[in-house]
Amino acid sequence: MFTLDLDDHELMPTAPGRRVGFPLHSATGAASTATVLFELDPGVELPVHTDSAEGLLVVLHGMAEARVSDEVGRLEPHQLALVPPMAPHGLRNVGDDVLRVLGTFSSSTVVSTFEEPFEPGGPRVFVIGAPMPVALPLAEPVLV
Repeated sequence: MFTLDLDDHELMPTAPGRRVGFPLHSATGAASTATVLFELDPGVELPVHTDSAEGLLVVLHGMAEARVSDEVGRLEPHQLALVPPMAPHGLRNVGDDVLRVLGTFSSSTVVSTFEEPFEPGGPRVFVIGAPMPVALPLAEPVLV
């Protein structure tokens, strides 16, 4: 049995006011699910991106403004949003406290593609499910 206390899971800083971790995915032994845990300080956002797998975003603490495709709504603790695969989505902390969110995916390996680099000077594409989430350079389109 795999167990994890989310309060003890270490998060990596990725940009000012933004921390992220990947508690469960194919490299940790999951066969068909993956998770992401992240925190955003007040006013900070998780940039718009797409994920290759369907996801659920569950607010554990704080208040978020969530964007999924063309819809925008607020999420409070214990509320969730369903994100279809490849739907552009992002979150912004609109509260006064740290926003803490658990995301679950319908696949143990997930490719996330951000509209802008995830961190200053960083990559736009990540693969969750490698030994550590792997950043891949975004390939230039090939003209045939």
